[in-house]
Amino acid sequence: YANKQLVVGRRIVKDGEMVTIDGASGQVLMGEAKMIKPELTGDFGKLMVWADKARRMKIRTNAETPNDCETAVEFGAEGIGLCRTEHMFFESDRIAAVREMILSNDQDGRVTALDKILPMQRDDFAQIFRIMGERPCTIRLLDPPLHEFLPHTEEDVFDVAKATGLPADQLMARARDLGESNPMLGHRGCRLGITYPEIYEMQARAIFEAQVAVEKETGFQPLAEVMIPLVAAPAELAILKARVAGVAKAVAEETGGKPKYLIGTMIELPRAALMAGQIAEDAEFFSFGTNDLTQATFSFSREDAENKFLPMYNEAGILQDNPFEVLDANGVGKLMELAVNWGRGIKPGMKIGICGEHGGHPASIRFCHSIGLSYVSCSGPRVPIARLAAAQAALLDS
Repeated sequence: YANKQLVVGRRIVKDGEMVTIDGASGQVLMGEAKMIKPELTGDFGKLMVWADKARRMKIRTNAETPNDCETAVEFGAEGIGLCRTEHMFFESDRIAAVREMILSNDQDGRVTALDKILPMQRDDFAQIFRIMGERPCTIRLLDPPLHEFLPHTEEDVFDVAKATGLPADQLMARARDLGESNPMLGHRGCRLGITYPEIYEMQARAIFEAQVAVEKETGFQPLAEVMIPLVAAPAELAILKARVAGVAKAVAEETGGKPKYLIGTMIELPRAALMAGQIAEDAEFFSFGTNDLTQATFSFSREDAENKFLPMYNEAGILQDNPFEVLDANGVGKLMELAVNWGRGIKPGMKIGICGEHGGHPASIRFCHSIGLSYVSCSGPRVPIARLAAAQAALLDS
């Protein structure tokens, strides 16, 4: 470690040297191996054609970068089921402005900082819309607690202090103020939109201005499905829907364009599932965030559970599977089924999907088919698996 090198037999690998790992065999190769990009051709391509004819559910992807989108489209994705906008906030060219926004003491200061982020977010969405074409794109507004964007080490604090001109002790104090005992159950999701509406309004403006620009440039009209996260009370969605719709109206008046959009919510809390009928009054679509819904239903912290006691629970037969990998049909699934029935009881035919990691697991896909979901969403490379699993579910059901 001190010499920054790895010795294997007679081979010496020094710090910074390139190696290639074959993920299938585990073989480690020296240097950068020549790669071939996979294509869905030949017998496999034919199988995918059959699968697409047989399945009922649509298959979307979780993506927020142009590369993710291009990969998913090549694998046959029919839209974006989850675009996590917070990933864009962490980019190096905008994290300083994000931190400036968080550290501002008043709304005017936050708006000034958000004005710096707006053109970058707008460009992000424009790139996505160009690649996805007329495929629907579900875009989740900011979800994580704000303290995640602040520096945490002393070295980082001094770097940010130097960049922003703010005293280091002030930065540390603000980070402590924003710190939470249980961040995943704290000031995040739509609660940020309620308390700092200017954040969601900036993101909505970036989405709608990007739509108008891309339509003028290409001639096709992108469809944005704006998703409000972590709703627990119908009033949260009603308030934020009005704000987002107000921004869409303003952009239409300013640009002469007409953004094409839906406003819906992520069902990721047990209360949201149980209040689905009332929430559906304002929601134009639902998307199940099964990662958080599983945590909330079991009262498990995913990181702690997987590292400490879940393997023992599986060995003892208390749980058959890891519920974060295989959807818990008996518990989480029952909440989903209730939400589907109550939501469509208010709005028949409502578009309802799943964007948690379960969306790419074959057994979970079969369950989603059984309760009538419109689509599943998963990472780009898992799209072919999801297409096949959705077809198998449809054939088993017929």
